[in-house]
Amino acid sequence: MIFINRIIRAAMLDSRVYEEVESDYTATLPAMLVVLLSSISGALAPGSGLEDSSAPMAIILAAFFGIVSWAVWAGVTYVIGAKLLPEPTTEANWGQLARTTGFAQAPGLLGIIGVLSGVVSLVIGIWGIVAMVIAVRQALDYTSTIRAVAVVVLAFIPSIVISLFVIVPVAGILGLASN
Repeated sequence: MIFINRIIRAAMLDSRVYEEVESDYTATLPAMLVVLLSSISGALAPGSGLEDSSAPMAIILAAFFGIVSWAVWAGVTYVIGAKLLPEPTTEANWGQLARTTGFAQAPGLLGIIGVLSGVVSLVIGIWGIVAMVIAVRQALDYTSTIRAVAVVVLAFIPSIVISLFVIVPVAGILGLASN
């Protein structure tokens, strides 16, 4: 029940839940579960090409990509936010970023309904970005939301590039990469 409550509160952008999971070392696996479910939700969304369940390997790859991207995102965000752009009050580690950014993916659980319209998908995407900013702000103990936005923006491209260095070879090994 705590898990579902935290998902709902994270999706509702309750900054207190991000403080809770930041300090709760047992929340790392539940955060990973949120990421996994969010990734699968997006993969199964009508219009994704995977909803007919004829592509189980692609669903597995989407889940794997979600987990790898989350772990890399937490690491890059930690380096940028805690080492390059800390505030005097910043005290964080990878686990704190992993837990908060994992729960920040709670809006993505609604991705399965996202194809109802492009607007719904856009709203879910923006909602997720806002949740990520709140998660980063809380995990890095920032007083400035602008600094948290900067960290999220600065972490985006390196996170994608580093994730692709893992995902592309795995997709190739599994025979899912295009020729």
